[in-house]
Amino acid sequence: MATYTPGLKVVTQVRHRVRRVLPIAGEVLVKAGDHVNAEQVVAETYMPGDVTPLNLSNILSISATEVKDCLLKSEGERVEPGEVLARTKGIFGLFKNDYRTKVGGILESVSAVTGQVILRGKPISVQVRAYLTGTVIEVVPREGVVVEADVSLIQGIFGVGGEAYGPIAVVCRDPSERLDAGQITVEHKGKIVIGGGRMTGEAIHQAVKVGAAAIVSGGIDDQDLKEILGYDLGVAVTGSERIGVTLIVTEGFGEIAMAERTFRLLTSRNGAAAAVSGATQIRAGVLRPEIAIPIEHTGSASARDEATIDSTLKIGANVRIIRDPHFGVIGKVSGLPHELTTLESGSKARVLEVAVDGSQKIVVPRANVELIET
Repeated sequence: MATYTPGLKVVTQVRHRVRRVLPIAGEVLVKAGDHVNAEQVVAETYMPGDVTPLNLSNILSISATEVKDCLLKSEGERVEPGEVLARTKGIFGLFKNDYRTKVGGILESVSAVTGQVILRGKPISVQVRAYLTGTVIEVVPREGVVVEADVSLIQGIFGVGGEAYGPIAVVCRDPSERLDAGQITVEHKGKIVIGGGRMTGEAIHQAVKVGAAAIVSGGIDDQDLKEILGYDLGVAVTGSERIGVTLIVTEGFGEIAMAERTFRLLTSRNGAAAAVSGATQIRAGVLRPEIAIPIEHTGSASARDEATIDSTLKIGANVRIIRDPHFGVIGKVSGLPHELTTLESGSKARVLEVAVDGSQKIVVPRANVELIET
């Protein structure tokens, strides 16, 4: 049996871990064993503020060596916007010239060579949230934490936008129904809207207008995406876009329905609080967008750990076809012929049989499928 790297995850219940760390050293605000909420700040640091250079030698028409004597503030002191920062000596105490800053900040340095003054703005707070409602299982000193929770986990093919939080709101009746603007109302403010087939550009604009947290649907038109972003995305890492809503596509581009299994799982968790991330990385170190819906234990069986999920291609394994003409179809492996099979192109390859809806069987090259963790 071949071992495959699992692809798309559509898991009803799994133990999920996330590593939440700061970009630079800071302060961790929780400890191991603490229960945290998804939007709780678990670590915080401060980035240096913006720098504003002021060439006072040119501004006040004085020599660089005179600048320091003209300053009304010392290095390390704060100056407010509109406050007089420097005043020339004038002639016989007359005709003095003042300079009022347009920006505030800390007087960081003064150069007697160039006559330039550096103002440093207020430090910028950088906070990391827990993302999952769960338990802190590890603290990385001065960096962050690892949070663990039992969740329903759905991964998408592509996404844009950062992390978002809110209750699941299913608005389509079946996985092939197109998501249009009329299905999104003011009631969806702060919610994660679940569609079916393609999400339209109008639906995305409406979601931004009403303040929805995210949209999850089967497909999207690449022209709609280009219009929303204002540019062609290309192959890149996404997740930092600021378009007013996070978008997750579960299947692909164009008129494509959400997989039945994915739609059923999301529908079963309708109303539950969830965390989503649109971050996607296509190349090495694949990163998929995801919807993580914490599970409140009420005597149910414990979730499997992600590391224990079987990743072997075998009879009964759940797979998703990732090439046309059956792109997006999900089924179970029903046959694994050992011998090479001649394809329509004339080349030979190992194939497998995929049973769809329990009856229809599709024969595809093994390279054209990815395992689905369920």
